[in-house]
Amino acid sequence: MLKKIVEKVVLMSSIGLTGLACMSLANADNDRRIINLQAEAVREVANDEMQAVLYTELNEKDASVLANKINTVINQAIDTAKQYPKVHIKTGNQNTYPVYNDKRQLVNWRGRAEVVLNSQDFKQTSELVAKLQNRLQLQGISFDVSDAQRQKVEDELYIEASRAFQQRAQLLVTPWNASKYELVNLQLNTSGGYRPMPMYAKAAVSLQSADIESQNIEAGNSEIKVVANGSIQLQ
Repeated sequence: MLKKIVEKVVLMSSIGLTGLACMSLANADNDRRIINLQAEAVREVANDEMQAVLYTELNEKDASVLANKINTVINQAIDTAKQYPKVHIKTGNQNTYPVYNDKRQLVNWRGRAEVVLNSQDFKQTSELVAKLQNRLQLQGISFDVSDAQRQKVEDELYIEASRAFQQRAQLLVTPWNASKYELVNLQLNTSGGYRPMPMYAKAAVSLQSADIESQNIEAGNSEIKVVANGSIQLQ
């Protein structure tokens, strides 16, 4: 009786091992039919937003006097910007630090403060930049795609990249003697955007208001891309 029980256990174990071996082979075969793919959709988009950074930098022996002078310049800039309703202005980086001589003695205080202009109206922004340069210095001008336009284009590219991925996956079905494919995983990522235009910024420093108004601004384009990365399993 004991011998029969032992034989039965051994037989069941053998069947179990055989089943596991078959399952492993099946999984290995499926793994070999998993293919990683990449497809992308790209579009050149006209930059429709302009950004300008202007700053003031002053020196004073008294830190409180320095702070008051800087605040006055920045407040005047903000008041001037109110004449241009299509231009958004905000304060940027601001810092104050001591200046020492060779003997490590405090000589004076130096302060720097920025204002940042953003607008889709290039003409108003250029006019405001010219007017503000009476009190501020121009650090730089750059162009980019606005958030609303970028979102619109990205939504369209998500669809295009997804279709491109599906087409590429379908192309592999016949060469691999498969009847269809199943999606294993898929990731969609965006890239592209900011392109500064330093040449225009340098030119604008020495221009008067009338000159800037007559100047043709070339904002350029930005490349927006959506990349689809994923895996498919051929059936």
